[in-house]
Amino acid sequence: MDAGSVSFSPAPKSQSRDQILQRKSSRENLDRFIPNRSAMDFDYAHYMLTQSRKGKENPIASSPAKEVYRKQLAESLNMNRTRILAFRNKPPTPTDVVPSEWSSVQQAKPVKARRYIPQTSERTLDAPDILDDYYLNLLDWGSSNVLAIALGNTVYLWDAADGNTSELVTVDDEVGPVTSVKWAPDGRHISVGLNNSQVQLWDSTSNKLLRTLRGCHQSRVGSMDWNNHILTTGGMDGRIVNNDIRIRAHIVETYSGHHQEVCGLKWSASGQQLASGGNDNLLHIWDRSVASVNSPTQWLHRLEDHTAAVKALAWCPFQGNLLASGGGGGDKCIKFWNTHTGACLNSVDTGSQVCALLWNQNERELLSSHGFTQNQLTLWKYPSMVKMAELTGHTSRVLFMAQSPDGCTVATAAGDETLRFWNVFGSPEVAAKATRKAIPEPFANVNRIR
Repeated sequence: MDAGSVSFSPAPKSQSRDQILQRKSSRENLDRFIPNRSAMDFDYAHYMLTQSRKGKENPIASSPAKEVYRKQLAESLNMNRTRILAFRNKPPTPTDVVPSEWSSVQQAKPVKARRYIPQTSERTLDAPDILDDYYLNLLDWGSSNVLAIALGNTVYLWDAADGNTSELVTVDDEVGPVTSVKWAPDGRHISVGLNNSQVQLWDSTSNKLLRTLRGCHQSRVGSMDWNNHILTTGGMDGRIVNNDIRIRAHIVETYSGHHQEVCGLKWSASGQQLASGGNDNLLHIWDRSVASVNSPTQWLHRLEDHTAAVKALAWCPFQGNLLASGGGGGDKCIKFWNTHTGACLNSVDTGSQVCALLWNQNERELLSSHGFTQNQLTLWKYPSMVKMAELTGHTSRVLFMAQSPDGCTVATAAGDETLRFWNVFGSPEVAAKATRKAIPEPFANVNRIR
């Protein structure tokens, strides 16, 4: 090869994919602007960089006439420009590193629409002769969508599907009035507590009396709850009795802890714990696993924080060991309990007598009914206990509440002799329906009155 010749290495025929992507990305993400050379006047630029600079550094004396001529010449030739490099084309729009559609997706978080809560009841029915007694439980809504209400000596059934009302039973004055009603889990059979200490078991489809339970109490039976085939009853005598309705000797367990009337009874969803409230301001938690047949069962927790009668009880549907309780006119508080430890988690002063409590089955909300002065329903957000709504309409204390099987509608009954229906919990958000499990028949062995 000649000494003066220049050698060039052959260019690669193919470039790597990473190099191409790197070049592409470098063109898309420019950080500076290179002027367009075709838009520049290099002759004028050269003059301004040389002659003009010489004039400033070595000024030459000239006559006024020459100075005027020079200015006019500069104006006619457009030589008064001060900038040498002219940007005649607009710089390109900078490219975003993150695409705008991505950033908008990240910023736009879905906002859950606030549920509309009607402020008035959607239906009102007359409830004449209902007892204005805080310690009784005269309203219940069964799993077959039939509402039971006790008015004086009579129990009426209202079918929510077609709106028809029928009479189940009217008891004599010697045994009445009716002091409590409670549907069995099957939605067909119902227990009726009486003022004379007896409990009747009825078949609602055939309107037949199946059995009368005697010997449980010495005075009226104001509270009841079912745990599968066990009917638990609470009386004015302070006793709590578990009755196995499948056998003749129905009294299988007793709980002794209250020394005044038992006005609230609620089994947990698991069926292992029972909560009881009384007119003695006491709240007891009982454990079924340590229940005794031959002697009174000892309580698991004895809670003495309330300062008035404890009737309103509600187990939380989304936390098995969480219980809400409400106190009477001298207490006015809703308290939340960890039933495993017996600890009081929170206490809220509602300002009025707490008559009943219901949890929303679909949201973390709690509904309470009250007495004097507003006789209102209050919807609370749990666990913040912020008031979401206050519903008014009753003119007397709202003593009784019951929830429809779908969890959406709440029925209330008050001393003003009206039965009202409220669409307070709305519709369930989850439309998928779980397969309904078969409910065991607790009355399979009962075919006659005993």
